[in-house]
Amino acid sequence: MAEISIGEALKQFLKNSKLKSGVQALQVEEAWEKIMGKTIARYTDKIQIINSTLYITTNVAPLKNELLYQKEKIIERVNEALGERVIKEVVIK
Repeated sequence: MAEISIGEALKQFLKNSKLKSGVQALQVEEAWEKIMGKTIARYTDKIQIINSTLYITTNVAPLKNELLYQKEKIIERVNEALGERVIKEVVIK
């Protein structure tokens, strides 16, 4: 039986479980201010990842409009923060 580190075992477990997207959503929430900046983070109400789609909720209309124009950049930055290509689409609500 091969020996692996606890960190590697956790990565393998998460990769094969349904918890992975929840853990990734938490990682994105924690890094959201670094990814998008303080102003956007302050006015973002909710962030979710469901089936490779990042859902961003805000009640600020100008911010919704700005986020719509930045979808590709958001995908790129979030995937970079997660260290893998997780997000394929962004939905602004």
